[in-house]
Amino acid sequence: MGYINNNTGYPKDLLASRAIIKRQNYALIPPDGLVKNIIPGFDNCDITILSTPKLGASFVDYLVTMHKDGNNLQGFGGKDLEVFVYVIQGEITAKADQQSFHLQTGGYLYCPCGVKLYLQNMTSSSRLFLYKRRYTPLDGHQARIVSNHVINLENIHYENMDNVFVQDLLPKELGFDMNFHILTFQPGASHGYIETHVQEHGAYLLSGEGMYLLDNEWIPVKKDDYIFMGAYALQACYAVGKEPLSYIYSKDCHRDVEI
Repeated sequence: MGYINNNTGYPKDLLASRAIIKRQNYALIPPDGLVKNIIPGFDNCDITILSTPKLGASFVDYLVTMHKDGNNLQGFGGKDLEVFVYVIQGEITAKADQQSFHLQTGGYLYCPCGVKLYLQNMTSSSRLFLYKRRYTPLDGHQARIVSNHVINLENIHYENMDNVFVQDLLPKELGFDMNFHILTFQPGASHGYIETHVQEHGAYLLSGEGMYLLDNEWIPVKKDDYIFMGAYALQACYAVGKEPLSYIYSKDCHRDVEI
């Protein structure tokens, strides 16, 4: 085990962290302090486990750095698990159900339950955002394999605001019990209101800086931070700085609440 930022040895200052962990509520996890994990099936890869049920999430998020010849030839997912991979940086070959996909930065692949995901790095180093969740079936509907690149997706004005954009990565169909989105705020832009809802989010910041409201606490965030937002955690953000604040995030959807 080691740290993903490779900062090791004696500290040069007082020990401190921007990390905030509020189990069952929300979490901010910056890169410093994240550790590398060894997970069966991943070779020549550094893996950090982010959100898990131990934190309060109904899903698991991973940050994966694939080094030269890095791969997963054993398969990830399958059975009743749905999985998703997004290429933060780099170039990989991803396979699902005998189909092969060449994914570069901004490319992604969703595999429904019963379909395993296979990964092969195609460059010196690639960085991936990886997700798994237990699928909730719905009679008469089913999900399917989806692969695309964000450059092909429509930039939709979010809540009718001309400086906030959202991209939907998966179809809005009842066969899918979750979706991934990329939300982008131009500098100075914000949510139109403070959100309070039952859906959970796992969000990875792709660019920019901002102030994020999490359960009535305003918290500074920036590129490469990870945020978990649990059910009913109050949430909203402002973008600050010179470049857009953009993040990819998951959302459970299209299902009633079970009691």
